[in-house]
Amino acid sequence: VSRDIEPRHWRKSLEFHTTEAAVKDLEVYWTALDRALSAFHSRKIGEINKIVRELWQLTYRGEDIDSIEIVSGEDSGSSTRAARSYNYRVVMKKGGTPLDMRGRCSAGQRVLASLVIRMALAETFCIDCGIMALDEPTTNLDENNKRGLAHALSRIIASRSRQRNFQLLCITHDDEFVQMMKTELSTLTDFATPEYYWRVSREPLENGRYFSRIERIEWAS
Repeated sequence: VSRDIEPRHWRKSLEFHTTEAAVKDLEVYWTALDRALSAFHSRKIGEINKIVRELWQLTYRGEDIDSIEIVSGEDSGSSTRAARSYNYRVVMKKGGTPLDMRGRCSAGQRVLASLVIRMALAETFCIDCGIMALDEPTTNLDENNKRGLAHALSRIIASRSRQRNFQLLCITHDDEFVQMMKTELSTLTDFATPEYYWRVSREPLENGRYFSRIERIEWAS
């Protein structure tokens, strides 16, 4: 039984020290990856907030909120690095004082904040995708903030016009907003303005039935 004990001991010792070295290497790699992910997260939050501040100042026409930003914090319920997660909240600033927007802002301010954040996320993460869809973006917005939104969207369209795969899809029942977009885009140069847009309407038939009419409307009309 003890005849091959030394070779067996040597093999097991080799396995032990090899495994021990691998575990130490994995710990080093994991620590480096964890730090890199944390740095990436912080950098992206900074980039998003920079765009959020710029878009808010372009769109918001009130005087009670100077800027908004996303604040992230590590979830206190995460006990290990592997289970790490973050919680996010939106704060508004006036005179340098941050306050949570939840429960302190109007419906229009909430809508505008969500649109601004969506546009900032698209600008940060979707450059290669280039598609952004807005469904009824003017809901609960007053006239001044609708005009601010049209102003911001027009500048995004102009700045991304040379990106071959960029497409903005906006669905709205607000004819006034469409006219605002036309006015804002007409003030910009060095890019091709849209050629037309589509209008979908419901038309009556006999016996209380309806059909959808799709019309192509010239942008300059």
